[in-house]
Amino acid sequence: MDDLEEKEAIWELRLYIAGKTTKSVTALNNLKRYCEQHLKDRYVIEVIDLLVKPQLAAGDQILAVPTLVKKVPEPIRKIIGDLSNEEKVLVGLDIRSTQK
Repeated sequence: MDDLEEKEAIWELRLYIAGKTTKSVTALNNLKRYCEQHLKDRYVIEVIDLLVKPQLAAGDQILAVPTLVKKVPEPIRKIIGDLSNEEKVLVGLDIRSTQK
């Protein structure tokens, strides 16, 4: 994927949670904030509550929650936790800051 394609790509992110816990809510809020700052209008977040659909944990091999999975663009990446460390999340997802 060249730089132009990467800039145009829609990022598909999945956040696995287990109910509306403090950690889950914090992770979702942090994720939304980072996406708005760095991927404006180029992302989709799918939230999967494993208390509602536990069978979905197997597909992405989820062992802990909250877990963020970047599906697209490849490579697939996972980050476990409340996503409070912005730098770690951006590096982990290979998001290059759009802010100069």
